[in-house]
Amino acid sequence: MEGIVATGLIGISLGAQYALLALGFTLIFGILGVVNFAHGGFYVLGGYLAYSAVTYLGVPYALAVIAAALGTTALGYLFERFVLDRVIDDHLATLMLTLGLYLMMSSGFLVLFGPQSPAFSFPLTGVLRGHGFYVPIENLVVLVVCLVGILLIYALIYHTDFGRALRALADDRAVATAQGLRPKLLFPTAFALATGLAGLTGALVTPILSLAPHVGDPVLATSFLIVILGGLGSIGGATVAAFIVGMVEAFSAVYLGGSKGALALFVLVLIMLVVRPSGLFGHRVRGA
Repeated sequence: MEGIVATGLIGISLGAQYALLALGFTLIFGILGVVNFAHGGFYVLGGYLAYSAVTYLGVPYALAVIAAALGTTALGYLFERFVLDRVIDDHLATLMLTLGLYLMMSSGFLVLFGPQSPAFSFPLTGVLRGHGFYVPIENLVVLVVCLVGILLIYALIYHTDFGRALRALADDRAVATAQGLRPKLLFPTAFALATGLAGLTGALVTPILSLAPHVGDPVLATSFLIVILGGLGSIGGATVAAFIVGMVEAFSAVYLGGSKGALALFVLVLIMLVVRPSGLFGHRVRGA
């Protein structure tokens, strides 16, 4: 029983990490109509920024995480404002640009840091034990930070004028623009918010898992899978699907093994999409 509870807690922690990533991914798709293939690259960038700040500048880890989030936010804003915005309505062009950015980022990481994982570890270690459960302290810290981040994103999207403006643009850009909303100001901010979430997650998670130039590949695949499972453009669906994926991944990895666990996850998604092709909370998204 203790093992089941511990696995469940790790699954919840994974779900919270995936939720932050998927929220950023679905924000970009739902609002801009862009499939951001560079999302995994910003995750890796966040990890390397935090690593560099801690290793070369001697910055405390907590401040390094904040710096990584701010750095990826700034880069995301500049990329959308000066590159992506020029072709924002051309879905093929945006796909190629984000994919190209990811390839450039991966190559840059490889040149600067090499192919091996650097010595980057979480500053807190140990295990918290209670009656009938145990959980690694680093997983607990990441879980708390991710949950706070998720709550802040929900508050921003659903309880502020900025969030209402973003949702209006997602529903109908032409009508929202006619009512005075300015996509050229809001789109870069939304893109920056999403890339900042990816960078924050990378800075938090890579010291626990691994940091290498190409660890963004599975991150992109998982984010895409979660967004499809939850329903394209659905913030609530992405959150629920992230926790489902986290729990399935944790339990299947422990009780089925790594390869069988991945197979179980894809079988679950396949069954879900056969039963409900639009995803858990799918709705009609903005057309091209």
